[in-house]
Amino acid sequence: MKSTTACLTGHRPKLLPWGYDESKENCIRFKLEVKKIFEGAIKFGIKTFLTGMAEGFDMLATEILLELRKTHNIKIVAIVPCLNQEIKWKQSQQERYRTILHFCNKVLVLQKEYTTDCMNKRNKFMVENCCVCIACYNGKPSGTGNTIKFAKERGNRIRIINPENFK
Repeated sequence: MKSTTACLTGHRPKLLPWGYDESKENCIRFKLEVKKIFEGAIKFGIKTFLTGMAEGFDMLATEILLELRKTHNIKIVAIVPCLNQEIKWKQSQQERYRTILHFCNKVLVLQKEYTTDCMNKRNKFMVENCCVCIACYNGKPSGTGNTIKFAKERGNRIRIINPENFK
């Protein structure tokens, strides 16, 4: 149900102050803030979270949700843009991706083959099927920015956390 569903959107590692190194102190502080935001959303009535399972914010946030699911009645649905989206990632990221997918309540693959617009299609699908968009966004033009714009046009609530505040 859209009225109890949130979607996640956010930057890839290259736009995050800690890059791939999530053991850095600034990333740990960021994760604590994201957890608080999720707990607030759950308290607000969000029961389902849609994740695009991209590198960076999506996977980091989904791992936080998997932890929260141990103590909260929530569902995590992976909205995968295409089969093998992870094929060009580092081996460690591919393994992390597959582990996270395994623990999601549901995995929905939108198309078989990669196309230049498959990520955008995924983002629109998520926005169309939720009422809240939780975004990791630095304010600069990007796919995340486009997703937020689309969410605003649809009248979705938007909660932005700027990773630049955690430098």
